[in-house]
Amino acid sequence: MTSRFTDRTALVTGAGSGIGRAVALAFAAEGANVVVAGRRREPLDETVALIEEAGGKALAVTADVARAADVQAVVDAAVERFGSLDVAVNNAGVFRGGQPVADLTDDDWRTQLDINVTGVFLALRAEVRRMRTQPAGGAIVNIASTFGMHKRQPGATAYAATKAAVSVLTRGAALDHIGDGVRINAVSPGATDTSMSLQPGETEAGRAERMRNEVPLGRVAAVEEVAAAVLYLASDDAASVVGTELVVDSGQTA
Repeated sequence: MTSRFTDRTALVTGAGSGIGRAVALAFAAEGANVVVAGRRREPLDETVALIEEAGGKALAVTADVARAADVQAVVDAAVERFGSLDVAVNNAGVFRGGQPVADLTDDDWRTQLDINVTGVFLALRAEVRRMRTQPAGGAIVNIASTFGMHKRQPGATAYAATKAAVSVLTRGAALDHIGDGVRINAVSPGATDTSMSLQPGETEAGRAERMRNEVPLGRVAAVEEVAAAVLYLASDDAASVVGTELVVDSGQTA
């Protein structure tokens, strides 16, 4: 355990499970006050309970990242409770469909755009507007994906398009706002130990067997390993890292 984030406030969207929860726990373990956001209250409360049981401080705020007012309310709640917004991790995302482009429904297309792209934009905008008023600025990490800029796969085209947009949005925003004292980067996970990496009907044991043959490392990444990459980019250790994308994918796109 270190204290890289002591007395800092970190906001994590999509923090009710998976990578988002792991990131929230990791920030708390390193001294941060953590604000967790998502659409469902119960899993957020579970994340807060885990942080508080370990001696940390956390606040849960329900929000739909596709709604500007909700995102602004999360930022305002963070500042009201803890006094600042020093780090933000825009992790909320969804995968819908699994069909070829010609068979994708309007609803599945729009839902992925609304959450994966518009949600990141709205969060970035609200976070930067707050951070650039602070003497110490802030750091933002967006969660993209190896699907998008790094690889494509049949049935995941719409999702890949949204995550490629996150990659470009990250780099452009980084250039726009480094002069404001706000560092913006991205982490692009590959197959990770979450339900999203399971194929339909696949068990964790089946996935483990498949990964032994599909990726150079022979396994999926642990959520804690993705969280470690996020914390590095958000920390002062990465003070000169601006507009980069750190891939954590067990060597799959090497």
